[in-house]
Order: sequence, then structure tokens, then C-alpha cells
Amino acid sequence: MALPLLKSNEYQSLLASVKQRIQEAQVRAGLAVNRELVLLYRSVGREILSRQRAEGWGAKVIDSLAEDLRRSFPEMQGLSPRNLKYMRAFAEAWPEEAIVQQLVAQIPWGHNVRILDRLKSPEERTWYTQQTIANGWSRNVLVIQIESGLYHRQGHAVTNFERTL
Repeated sequence: MALPLLKSNEYQSLLASVKQRIQEAQVRAGLAVNRELVLLYRSVGREILSRQRAEGWGAKVIDSLAEDLRRSFPEMQGLSPRNLKYMRAFAEAWPEEAIVQQLVAQIPWGHNVRILDRLKSPEERTWYTQQTIANGWSRNVLVIQIESGLYHRQGHAVTNFERTL
């Protein structure tokens, strides 16, 4: 009796439905974790930036902070001096919290780092972030698009593409 049930259309439909819900939940969970990580990194970056400006701290503070944080959280990745400097640069590049929450936190930290490394213009950063979200670009595709100057080729082009869609 059990074997025919496993081959039935009803069972296969149930299995497919449950698998789809699990996969969707996994994606939502991953996106939520990414969002929180990006927001955490921005918060840490803002704190470093604020303290450096107010108290005149230099780059050595970041090295010490990284070492102490790694000692406190040995299982956590992303607490290197280099990444703390990225957090600071990220906070400086994206001062408006609304944009960070609505846009930038939707892409992985590695994407944000590549955008910070390669783009100085806030308009270009915003445009590439939007395109990454809209097109689901991997980090490598994002870098290729930046290096090929996609923003300058399409970013300012007058088109009716969106309206036509």
C-alpha cells in the first residue's frame, strides 16, 4: 500500500510543494542574515568613523579593535583590520540609513566591497547596486559590468525600455 502512495500524483504534488516552501524559506533566511550582517557592518563602521573624527584616533585603533574582537569572537569571520576599514568606508560612502536599509542591505557584503573598491561616485554605486538586485548578478558578473563601463554605456542612455515593459 505504501509504495503505490509514493508514486501517486497526490504524493508527488505534496513533495514538490513542501520542497518549494523549504527552498523559499532558506532563501528568505539567507537574505535576512545578509541584511543583518550588512547593517551590523555599517553600524560598526559608523562607530569607528565617529570615534575617529571626535577623538582623533588613527588607523592603529582599527588594528587593535580587530585583534580584540577576534579574541572575543573567535568563530566569527569578517573582523580583520581590512574588513573593519571596509566597514568604515562603507559607513562613509552610504551616510543615509534609508538607502542602506532599502537598497544596499539587499546585496551581499562582498558585492558591497567590490562596489566600494571600484566606484567613487554615489550615483554609480547606487546604479550598480540597483542593477545587481534587479539582475541577480554574482560578484564576478558585477565586477565585469563595472570594468566594462556598463553604467556609462546604459546608465545615462535615454530609453523607453521600462515604460515599454
